[in-house]
Amino acid sequence: MRKIDGGVTAAKGFQAASVAAGIKYKDRMDMALIYSEEPCRAAGTFTTNLVKAAPVRWDQQVVSQSPYVQAVVVNAGIANACTGSEGYGYCRETALAAARALHIAENAVLVASTGVIGMQLPMEKLKAGIEAMAPRLDGSIQAGTAAARAIMTTDTKKKEVALQVEIGGKTVTVGGMCKGSGMIHPNMCTMLSFVTTDLAISRELLQEALREDIKDTYNMISVDGDTSTNDTVLLLANGMAGNDEITEKNQEYRKFCQALNQVNETLAKAMAGDGEGCTALFEVKVVGAESKSQAVTLSKSVITSNLTKAAIFGHDANWGRILCAMGYSGAQFDPEQVDLFFESRAGKLQIIENGVSVDYSEEEATRILSQPEVTALIDVKMGDASATAWGCDLTFDYVKINADYRS
Repeated sequence: MRKIDGGVTAAKGFQAASVAAGIKYKDRMDMALIYSEEPCRAAGTFTTNLVKAAPVRWDQQVVSQSPYVQAVVVNAGIANACTGSEGYGYCRETALAAARALHIAENAVLVASTGVIGMQLPMEKLKAGIEAMAPRLDGSIQAGTAAARAIMTTDTKKKEVALQVEIGGKTVTVGGMCKGSGMIHPNMCTMLSFVTTDLAISRELLQEALREDIKDTYNMISVDGDTSTNDTVLLLANGMAGNDEITEKNQEYRKFCQALNQVNETLAKAMAGDGEGCTALFEVKVVGAESKSQAVTLSKSVITSNLTKAAIFGHDANWGRILCAMGYSGAQFDPEQVDLFFESRAGKLQIIENGVSVDYSEEEATRILSQPEVTALIDVKMGDASATAWGCDLTFDYVKINADYRS
């Protein structure tokens, strides 16, 4: 497996385009189009929020019922959530406009939106954007990167990754892009992720691979504890790598799952590290747990603790907040057996041993916590299970960004 340049256009047959449609932003690209030269098997996972945006409901139907998918239309700025039957009708209008422009079936078009909740889409602008993008579709790395930038809202950087792996004697590429910075606490954010591959694989195994992988990737990140109405992860496979179709869970399937995991973990961490207003990616590793579920519960409780996140922002080794967050998580453990280490590229330092503080240097701890990527390693000494969660620090700017988001 090797990392390569690119994102959603890295795999064979995938193209992208973007345009400044003026959906909400007046000075930047705000629409993207992903297209496959060949029909794709499609898989998807979506928000568990009871309040689901219209695009989520549209995509759930397409993924479950359409024989194939060939395009995805994405707009940034307006979420098309809490918009009633009119908003759902706009999903259909979007798909129909894309189908006409690309000469494909209406039920082969997925749609995605991100941005302000409760506003209706300006459909004339959106349709004009589709018409402008269709002739600009391009399979270049640059086109994929431009699309990754076009789907951003409060994100400060584009997020994309691609890699290649040998499967069935063929070179298979898996690439993806995502957006997400605030309202990030997936339970499958305003999180959108689009992953493409030229692998040939059955629809059932594609869906299972995605469903299982999000448990250790997107569902292990949190920025602010808010699960969005629009969370969507879409995985498209067009089979153009030429491998024999994967129809069973064999070695080739496991290779793909490993590649998919690396792509999804990279994208998930990129979102956590670009949380609104943040200055650091905060990673929490729980080891020595008696079960995976216990490790997941403990790590996510720490990563979502506002007091802990504020301490990371202040580069303060306030370890009591971490132990406290573990204690109210609902997971059972012995606080008097817990070891805690802080680690970054500046070094590694033990902070507590068997539940009490060791004689550590506050200055060294501050130096370690001042890096852009910081890890808390927690050993509960109960077994061999482990889990890792990712989040970010909590800063003054998070409040500023979200206090005036609609304006």
